[in-house]
Amino acid sequence: MTALLEIKGLKTEVVTSDGRVTLIDDVNLTLAAGEVMGLVGESGSGKSVTGLSIMGLVDNPAQVTGGQILFKGQDLRKLSERKIRSIRGNRVAMIFQDPMSTLNPVLRIDTQMMEAVHAHEAVSKQAARERARDALGMVGIPSPDERLSAYPHQFSGGMRQRVAIAIALLMSPDLIIADEPTTALDVTIQAQILSIVQKLAREKGTTLIWITHDLSVVAGLAEKLSVMYGGRIVEQGLTADLLRHPMHPYTNGLIASLPAHNKRGSRLKQINGTTPSVASMPSGCAFHPRCSSATQLCLSRPPLEPIDGRLLRCFHPVTAGAPL
Repeated sequence: MTALLEIKGLKTEVVTSDGRVTLIDDVNLTLAAGEVMGLVGESGSGKSVTGLSIMGLVDNPAQVTGGQILFKGQDLRKLSERKIRSIRGNRVAMIFQDPMSTLNPVLRIDTQMMEAVHAHEAVSKQAARERARDALGMVGIPSPDERLSAYPHQFSGGMRQRVAIAIALLMSPDLIIADEPTTALDVTIQAQILSIVQKLAREKGTTLIWITHDLSVVAGLAEKLSVMYGGRIVEQGLTADLLRHPMHPYTNGLIASLPAHNKRGSRLKQINGTTPSVASMPSGCAFHPRCSSATQLCLSRPPLEPIDGRLLRCFHPVTAGAPL
């Protein structure tokens, strides 16, 4: 199967007064057309920076300093800013956690959506408006013709997020990167939006990267799972395999901390310690200060290697049947 997106050795750094700090390092991802991948990890693990790096949206003083971002075989890092803009929002789109990152509070919804269409296609105002209306209807917004004339503040948080998703879908992109778009919503609205996105991805064959810290969100959404820690991919494989038998101690800890894996009334299991700062990342395996299996060997950096049908970055993988 031909890869729609192939990321090789992606590295993003930020320049500080104390020198360069690595935000993400040696990130490798491969997605085929229509594939859904979950990118999971704690806050500060590098998930959002990975998404922004793919989109070419990292702000100074941060910059992508290494690796390849191959979209349909074309390295996005080698394209001019003008060419990148023609792809961004057109063939590749992003949905942010806060819909107001997408929406302008002082412009009507129809103005914003029609501008998004006209930025990439020379169509009439009527055609652009009809496409905007159809996109709103597609994400479940009632009376889309009337709602086009509304302003963002006239929508609820869940409805604003639906509008943001509709804008991402306007040009029928090949790839959508969704950066925790349901985190701030209640569970009922979250379930509705997950269902909408899953249906649209299936019907339109859109490739989707769903960034989240919540494993339960991607369990029924993503076919593949990539687990990040300390700016690196530490485990990657089929979602069902990783959830059934996590091999990296960090993945194992994430799954063990889910309420479903703890007895009713007992204290929830947790991973000891906290996520390290990017400015003071431990040497070797970044997880070793929090890992009960760590040895002297973990002071050196483990490679990302294939094992049992997945990719793993660990010297001491969790064995099958080991308790969560």
